[in-house]
Amino acid sequence: MSQDARRIETLAVHAGRTPDPATGAVMPPIYLATNYERDATGACPRGFEYAREGNPNRQMLETSLAALEGGAAAACFASGNAAAAAVFQALTPARHVVIAQDTYYGTAVLLKDIFAAWALEATFVDATDPQAIAAAMRPSTALAWVETPSNPLLSVVDIARAAEIAHAQGARLVVENTLGTPALQRPFEFGADLVVHSTTKFLGGHSDVLGGVVIAKVEDEFFQRIRRVQIVAGAVPSPFDCWLLQRSLKTLPCRVRAQSETALKVARFLAAHKRVERVLYPGLPESPGYLTAKRQMSGFGGVLSFTLKEGPAAAKALPARTRIFTHATSIGGVESLIEHRASAEGPDTRAPQNLVRLSIGLEHPDDLIGDLAQALGDAPPPAPQPVFPGGRLLRSPQASR
Repeated sequence: MSQDARRIETLAVHAGRTPDPATGAVMPPIYLATNYERDATGACPRGFEYAREGNPNRQMLETSLAALEGGAAAACFASGNAAAAAVFQALTPARHVVIAQDTYYGTAVLLKDIFAAWALEATFVDATDPQAIAAAMRPSTALAWVETPSNPLLSVVDIARAAEIAHAQGARLVVENTLGTPALQRPFEFGADLVVHSTTKFLGGHSDVLGGVVIAKVEDEFFQRIRRVQIVAGAVPSPFDCWLLQRSLKTLPCRVRAQSETALKVARFLAAHKRVERVLYPGLPESPGYLTAKRQMSGFGGVLSFTLKEGPAAAKALPARTRIFTHATSIGGVESLIEHRASAEGPDTRAPQNLVRLSIGLEHPDDLIGDLAQALGDAPPPAPQPVFPGGRLLRSPQASR
């Protein structure tokens, strides 16, 4: 069986990784060197010259990520925003981008605050409507950029239809697959040309590493320009960051599927709650994107949002009432997080003021539902139960009599 034919669980463990040739260590070491020895001719026969241009840990990670997405090549960056910026920097001057209005706010800030000064024009559209994408196309359009599912409104874009529209104009389709992950969604199979991730989120999965990646379906001239931006501008991840991400990829399919299953249970609980106005999650049949998500995803992801009937004040107060969910920014970690998203994004947010976003971790779904129930006023928080390190309940002296 070829590597490309291996299933994602196998790729997650093995792609890009071999035992260390010097020691036989199953886990590769962290290569902290900034420079590498040349031979007598001045060449670098081992393929590495300077850390900004290449590093063994980064090479292994890029090989793994390309394999997981089914792409030809990957370029890793120090953050998700750096990855997105490299795609825009690779464009020639005075080009046009059609971008989903419901996209990560940091990407929108890049286009509005940074690249507008470079004469890069951007049109923000409702990307869930293919006609809106088509209507925004121009002769100068070089990219269509969509995020599906989106953050934090969980809208779903038909990737195949968006690719068809972009390609008819001679443009490339970029899909931000951070929430979907290659464990649940494979944009290249639906016509995408580039896939972008904030590797900080589900790919990293442990809330301890910052990063981003651009993965190309074909290693063409445009991707080479992205690679050139990576090397020359130098926003590359450290060897340790690459090592941490490589470690995390091994459990990606198991983590994401468990998070997705729990998120669906939490979404169903919230959808039936008297204080909840609306649940935004593509796994619910009443979601506008349900049928599209069901067609192009094998699960619906570990992030959901909901709005409260009482309004903004109630939404802002809710995170402080949870006991298991941690009130913090970001998504994709093994611990569950809760956030009033509009407060985090600031005055230009598109998130409703009564919206709360949840990132589901690996806790038991009943515990998470119970925590939300008590935070929403259904029951008092449960008293903590002391336990021995081995996990047995420690009974009080009164209870033992």
